[in-house]
Amino acid sequence: MPSADQSLNQQVHHLYSEHHGWLQSWLHRKLGNRCDAADLAHDTFLRLLTRQVVKPLGSEPRALLTHIAKGLVIDRWRRQDIERAYLETIAHLPAAEVPSPETRLLILETLWRIEALLRELPAVTRETFLLSQIEGLTYAQIATRLNVSLITVKRHMRTAFIACLSVA
Repeated sequence: MPSADQSLNQQVHHLYSEHHGWLQSWLHRKLGNRCDAADLAHDTFLRLLTRQVVKPLGSEPRALLTHIAKGLVIDRWRRQDIERAYLETIAHLPAAEVPSPETRLLILETLWRIEALLRELPAVTRETFLLSQIEGLTYAQIATRLNVSLITVKRHMRTAFIACLSVA
């Protein structure tokens, strides 16, 4: 009797055989780039193989594949936005201060991890953190803007800082 892993592998192999071409074409229309579409199509099937909770793949495989692929497209766009903002920031630096390509990659990977981590925080904690760190508001100004107590702002900031430390 096949194990759950073997059964999942067989299902994914079947889905790949039947739907990979369609998914890659769908992604190409979304992204406008064949290489990115090919990467994300493969990542979609990889995500199916590595998901933590093994659920039946369902009777609408294209809906499932589209759902996974849309999430991957959004992740890619977020990463590109972060990279673009970072590159715009360092473009204004004097040549002697521009980080090496290796350092830039390390910084970008850290920024991507922080962005993913912030998305996982409760909305009010994330907003509190961004108001402080990006907009430069004081805790008192944040409390006023969000209509919460100063202690609540401090609690949200502590939660966000502890989460950010996990990236370090």
